[in-house]
Amino acid sequence: MSENTAARPVLTPDQQVLNDLWEEHVRDEFAIRDTEATLRTMVPDAYVNHVPVMTGGVGHGALRRFYSQLFIPQMPPDTEIVPVSRTIGTDRLVDEMIFRFTHTMEMAWMLPGLAPTGKRVEIPLVVIVHFRNGKLAHEHIYWDQASVLVQLGFLAASGLPVAGAQTAQKVLHPSLPSNELIRRT
Repeated sequence: MSENTAARPVLTPDQQVLNDLWEEHVRDEFAIRDTEATLRTMVPDAYVNHVPVMTGGVGHGALRRFYSQLFIPQMPPDTEIVPVSRTIGTDRLVDEMIFRFTHTMEMAWMLPGLAPTGKRVEIPLVVIVHFRNGKLAHEHIYWDQASVLVQLGFLAASGLPVAGAQTAQKVLHPSLPSNELIRRT
């Protein structure tokens, strides 16, 4: 048995459908950058909640405005998503990833009210997706906003229990040192 085959999870046909729909949704958002294609992957009353900053929307009308005005056009051109893990159940998918970008443009969906800094950001990000009737019903998206603000220079890590890009590096490389913030005190 080859390592590649052993490393790939075996999905049920129903899980494969959820996986493929999620891949289509992400492709529509980040590669094709097409609001209407993105909405076609979602139920009419779907919602998106970027939990740290409470951006997103409920229903196709609000999501159309969000995707077409705030999200898709405000995605830096060098945005990169590095997959870490994916868990798929019967009606939910959890994606863990590293989200990287250079803050070269306004990003009201993630950094409301902050002017571009030109600085690089690298953060762990988790998306919990619920499916209903063969489409996305909602997305809860989590990241550590303090880590983002440290990397952009809006928050000083010294004296606070926060870290910057090290949080992403620790996810990608678990053997990196732990408890560094504790040792700082």
